Amino acid sequence: MLASLNSLTSLIILAVFLTPFGEKAASSDSIASQEARPGSNLRRTHLVAGTQLVGYSTALLLLNQAWYKDYPRTSFHFHDDLPDWFQQDKLGHVSATYHLGRLSAASFRWAGLSNTGSAWAGAMSGLAFITAVEILDGFSAEWGASISDMAANALGAGTFLGQQLAWEEQRFLLKYSFHESGLAKYRPNLLGSNLPEKMLKDYNGQTFWLSFNLKSLLAPESNMPAWLNLAIGHGARGMLGSRHNPAYYNDEALPQMVRHRQWYLAPDIDFSRIPVQSPFLKTLLSGLNFLKMPAPALEYNSEQGLRFHWLFF
Repeated sequence: MLASLNSLTSLIILAVFLTPFGEKAASSDSIASQEARPGSNLRRTHLVAGTQLVGYSTALLLLNQAWYKDYPRTSFHFHDDLPDWFQQDKLGHVSATYHLGRLSAASFRWAGLSNTGSAWAGAMSGLAFITAVEILDGFSAEWGASISDMAANALGAGTFLGQQLAWEEQRFLLKYSFHESGLAKYRPNLLGSNLPEKMLKDYNGQTFWLSFNLKSLLAPESNMPAWLNLAIGHGARGMLGSRHNPAYYNDEALPQMVRHRQWYLAPDIDFSRIPVQSPFLKTLLSGLNFLKMPAPALEYNSEQGLRFHWLFF
């Protein structure tokens, strides 16, 4: 669990470092659509590499202080957490590594690397950072390195890299959304005691989405809006513990609830494909593309069957 929280936190931190380089980028996630350059600009490349190194180092230091300092250290070891949280934390790993690679690649493309070079550099740098976070987990007595986390990280990097090499754009986006589950109050130490903590810790309120662009995949010659996406989401509810719900917390009885998965279907927006002229807005919209737009949604779960939400976050 811890590494997945670190991954989401890291994504927020590194977005601050990486997205400014996109101000002269194209209006979409198509890295290849940026203005062609005769070769890599060495000064810019050094600037991007140095900024990412500072960003990664700062993020690791902050995470070490925020997550690890209060727990004992031990020799490096592994921990099998694949059954935890209905794999919500694994989806967090996939999404975080995907977007780290996407943002990193955009900055390398700004520096003058080719589509292929920037895609590889971005995907590998994002994967290397998340691997370093996993190593920190491995030295924590409370947790341990997770092979399934590492596999999820590789899947996230591969999802970005494969699309960029095949299509020179991202037709499938991995996104995140959050809503208040109302369950964190029962175990605030585990699920969060305030909104920022809940957004990172409460898997009951997190939804991870696969958002695909309709025009680029289904109707490239149509008049369909280029920014219109359709998203499939996965969530879970009823979780007061990673695998099982405890009966008590602080000597108080906890409510009994059924743990179950939730599946969603909803429209979405690829923010990077919205036609705007301002370089600042282009960068801002591209940076926001890890968030799923609130929208009407269909939900299916085994406890309540099919449900409709007029507006789902």
